[in-house]
Amino acid sequence: MQHEPQPQPADELDAQAVRTWSSLAVAALGRAREDIDAINVYPVADADTGTNLYLTAESADRALAEALGTSPASVSETTADGDGNGPVPGTGTPSLPEAVRAYAHGALIGARGNSGTILAQLLRGVADVLGDEPGDRGPGRMLAEALTRAAEEAYRAVAHPVEGTMLTVAAAAARAGEAAGAAAGTAADVALAAYDGARAALAATPGQLAELGRAGVVDAGGCGLVAVLGALWQALSGRQPAAEAVRGRAVPVPRPPRPCDAEEQGGPAYEVIYLLEAAEPAVTELRERLDGLGDSLVVVGGDGLWNVHVHVDDPGAAVEAGVVAGRPYRIRITHFADERRRARGERVQRAVVAVVPGEGLAGLCGEAGATTVLARPGEVPDAAALVEAIRRAHAREVVLLPGGADQRAVAAAAAEQARADGVRVAVIPTRSAVQGLAALAVHDPEGSFDEDVVTMTAAAGATRYAELAVAERQSFTSAGICQAGDVLGLIDGDVAVIGAGLDETAQAVLERMLGSGGELVTLVLGPEVPDALAERLEAYVQHGHLAVDTVTYRGGRYSAPLLIGVE
Repeated sequence: MQHEPQPQPADELDAQAVRTWSSLAVAALGRAREDIDAINVYPVADADTGTNLYLTAESADRALAEALGTSPASVSETTADGDGNGPVPGTGTPSLPEAVRAYAHGALIGARGNSGTILAQLLRGVADVLGDEPGDRGPGRMLAEALTRAAEEAYRAVAHPVEGTMLTVAAAAARAGEAAGAAAGTAADVALAAYDGARAALAATPGQLAELGRAGVVDAGGCGLVAVLGALWQALSGRQPAAEAVRGRAVPVPRPPRPCDAEEQGGPAYEVIYLLEAAEPAVTELRERLDGLGDSLVVVGGDGLWNVHVHVDDPGAAVEAGVVAGRPYRIRITHFADERRRARGERVQRAVVAVVPGEGLAGLCGEAGATTVLARPGEVPDAAALVEAIRRAHAREVVLLPGGADQRAVAAAAAEQARADGVRVAVIPTRSAVQGLAALAVHDPEGSFDEDVVTMTAAAGATRYAELAVAERQSFTSAGICQAGDVLGLIDGDVAVIGAGLDETAQAVLERMLGSGGELVTLVLGPEVPDALAERLEAYVQHGHLAVDTVTYRGGRYSAPLLIGVE
């Protein structure tokens, strides 16, 4: 909930000040988001920088509000020591370090786009300093150091920093704040100096970056950062920045019409974002790998949790790189051509939304143009997640691939809700990820909706599916009694083979499936399955069925040990 700022004492910086700053930043970005979207020309003209910054700040605000609502029983029992860093006795109010860390963490897990990811790292830099013991530093000096650390960490997070961007604005704010802090300014003085320094730097960005100069606009991300810094000054002083000062030149400027297809724009075709649980050495290797795949690489975070952002032509490879480094989740893959159509106020005519059981499959389907929803083992995505994916696809018509029989009821509920929003939705009754892949392979966005749905449904229905799983306990199955550790071969949902190992069970399953014919075998390998197994199965198919082709994919984390499709 947003609230009016209450003036802080002249040199006080505490948890309540952070709460007020957060609330005012969300309000400021909410007012400016459309203007910022309108001037978004770098690094990709997809008109979403204002929205991404707003959503990132909103996520940070939610996390901070939850921290401030913590019950007294869960807060440290230590007493306040008078420096503004201990919990307030008897109230359960988090300390300044707890507040800023919650604020930064909320931004990290909710960061959207290039600008939102950088904002998350800026807030992490602030938290790194304000989360420390103050020593003999006053609040003004601490804030100045926090702004400096924020700019330094943001530059380090970006693989190839470019001047004339949000980074430049952050650095200018830090320099101005440092000068005020060195002159023994209060926290409010430092915030005002940083705000003024950022405004001046923002006004200069068109002369630093050719894309901005040609469009006649300031940097969109920098404009958002000015709004955030204005909110900081307002929180500490109780004085409201003038609206025109926040926007500067940040107003829509007419531009000559020109094609917006991917080739004219240049650069990679996809934006990939995910959260990653990984150790720092693995993240260092990940940066190098992703830097070779694309551009606009930003990796922020620390302490085992990272937010990864990159623009690539091969989103599957970017996701797989994350799988190698650790555990990626909340994967978002955006096709820039679709985003540019949305930026022009156009809806995509048709889109595919697919529920997938593995992160590698999410990348594969994203590369094929689908909007994906990840389903972890034993979990069924709720209708709200599917509705959000349908809205994110921003299409007049949507083909929904639920991925499993247990997900079809949820898919039907999501489809009904989307239809109420005016979207035409058809649910393809897929029962396995391999059926979804078969349907996606024949998807024709240029044909009629009904014909496309019929063709995709036929392709899914013509694909027999199997899954290999490991029995967790002794139990009765349709193929007999299995023991814990046995490998189960399920064909079309029923246990058909019980074996001792993956190889022999997979071969037995393939022989049964191919006994009734087939032209193509699809193998989807789980994260722990070696490539050698796929090679042996391909050789097995080729030896016994010369006319049958085989394709192999990596399912990635959360995928079953082996999925098999026969068409």
